[in-house]
Amino acid sequence: MVAERLQKLLSRAGIASRRQAESLIASGRVTVNGRVATLGESADASTDVIKFDGKRIKLPTRFRYYLMHKPSGVLTTRQDPKGRPTVFDLLPPAERRGLKPVGRLDYQTEGLLLLTDDGDFAQHIAHPRYGCRKTYEVKVKGHPAERDVERLRRGIVLAGRRTAPATIEFLRRTESRDKANSWWRVELAEGRSRQIREMFQRVGHPVRKLRRVAIGGLADSKLPRGAVRALTGREVAGLRKAGASSETRRRKGVR
Repeated sequence: MVAERLQKLLSRAGIASRRQAESLIASGRVTVNGRVATLGESADASTDVIKFDGKRIKLPTRFRYYLMHKPSGVLTTRQDPKGRPTVFDLLPPAERRGLKPVGRLDYQTEGLLLLTDDGDFAQHIAHPRYGCRKTYEVKVKGHPAERDVERLRRGIVLAGRRTAPATIEFLRRTESRDKANSWWRVELAEGRSRQIREMFQRVGHPVRKLRRVAIGGLADSKLPRGAVRALTGREVAGLRKAGASSETRRRKGVR
């Protein structure tokens, strides 16, 4: 094998994300062949002894890739101090070790979520640099005017930075009792925290329901809420290709 950056190896071992691994290395919790590792250092997992908190890291011999239909009212985290249910509660105990969610869906949002122990794959799908597009169906109060929807398509300033342009399409109107609502399809290349909820709130049409229906070209309308299934090899390859295609377009300046 060849030498790889320590943060990449820690990510592959399911210990932390690459960014989190940098903090672990800087705090002196990682050693290589008995000495404290330094940031930027590389090692060969087949010949070097790499330890985290005194225990040798183990790289998986094969990676696992799962698709979950996350219900509303479930956290995208490993554990919650308040005892609320998490996505890991929906997994068989034997399958939980080393898995990490790819990106996040907030507590009230439902829909498709990837989980894997392949750090490189997760980076490829979740990082805005690669722009793997995610598609959502959004139910909002009332019906936004076209000028407001166009404003959202162009992007809004969120936490001091403008969001990337979004694709937004009208789906249908619905009415229940005295409530008039509308459904929209939103496609994002860069999903910021609570971005869609904030977008529609800005134009006076708060989100009533939000669900993710596709990641790249991957969709599964038949997967029940709370269910989990393994991805096929073709689906994994398709997601990798979707991220790679988006990165190629970004480099060429094409949206």
